[in-house]
Amino acid sequence: MMQHAPAPGATRRRVVITGLGVITSIGTGVEAFASGLREGRSGVKAITAFDTAGFAHAQGCEVDDFEPEAWIQRLDPAELGRASQFSVAAARMAVADAGLTEEDVRARRCLVSVGTTDGESRDLDELVEAGLRDGPESYDPVRARRVSAGRLSAGIVRELALEDVEAVTIPTACAAGNYAVGSGYDALSSGDVDIAVCGGADAMCRKTFTGFYRLGTIAPELCRPFDRDREGILTGEGAGILVMESLDSALARGARIYAEVLGYGLACDALHPVAPDRDSIARTVRNAHRHAGVTADQIDFVSAHGTGTKANDVTECGALRQVFGDDAVPRTISIKSMIGHSMGAASAVAAAACAISVSRGFIPPTVNHRVTDPECAVDCVPNKALDMELDIVQNNALAFGGNNAVLIMRRYRSAA
Repeated sequence: MMQHAPAPGATRRRVVITGLGVITSIGTGVEAFASGLREGRSGVKAITAFDTAGFAHAQGCEVDDFEPEAWIQRLDPAELGRASQFSVAAARMAVADAGLTEEDVRARRCLVSVGTTDGESRDLDELVEAGLRDGPESYDPVRARRVSAGRLSAGIVRELALEDVEAVTIPTACAAGNYAVGSGYDALSSGDVDIAVCGGADAMCRKTFTGFYRLGTIAPELCRPFDRDREGILTGEGAGILVMESLDSALARGARIYAEVLGYGLACDALHPVAPDRDSIARTVRNAHRHAGVTADQIDFVSAHGTGTKANDVTECGALRQVFGDDAVPRTISIKSMIGHSMGAASAVAAAACAISVSRGFIPPTVNHRVTDPECAVDCVPNKALDMELDIVQNNALAFGGNNAVLIMRRYRSAA
């Protein structure tokens, strides 16, 4: 990830979130998504994205109300794979939600940064399946042209006709959304850009579902993070794109501010291909607190990675106890219980959820909960949202290979 640093002696600029674009299985757009979070809505349904014959169970969290033509104005949606459609449409939503026009964005120095796990693997799945079934004559050049993961960010640039822009696609698996938001924070706080359009996107695909299924980590029916009887993840899809800018820029144009980004922490421990490492997670959290200038006791709640697997939840909660103390872990929730695991989009969607939560004063619930696993021992805000005034929140993202990213946000305060 490109690192941006202020010039020697320069002061970092404060960075705020002024626009959100979200596409999820519980709602598309800020209001639908926010009401889904507050209600504890479930996006679980039978998977239709691919043929599930041969799998003993195949529940997931697909987006079934997405109409790309409603949002994508300049490009032909057929030129884009589903993940790129998500990223481009969510960017349009976020820009509109920020009260900006594409001309406003085009006139500024801009960073577009999108995280992903699978890119356009759904198209690759279908190309391979057609080739195996029908031979070389089945080759679809239109579908083949759109499989590049770089199109998730390049599509946003083309859709908004941006000119003075850096566009990157970050492939750090299931932490990629937080990585992308972190890159936007760096570029803005250092003064390298004026606006950042950042987040993550992924589409449901056979490759990822099958991989997790073969690992024995797909839940038969529901995702139950932190529950004694949890059985694994449910794969999902969608996008979360944030418009971020400097505080001065937001104030100058009278923008609505969802939250301020205080900082983040990263790690790539590379200790194991898939198993999380408790010490590495704890180190990432401490790095995030230090970078953000906060202490552990200031965190009001943690939006956990919270996949609902046996290994992840115990390891992540153990890392939190290392940082916060055995009896002082803040409320720790997982929105994956509602929207499944949307891979590279997951932490970006969770960042949007955190921004909504601090601006509206509630903690989303962890749904499907029955009995907390004693090895987790956290208050996961079971099944019902909790209304309370919030200040500082933490968003965890943990990925295969030890790619961890933790983001710290707070409710906007006018004081320096």
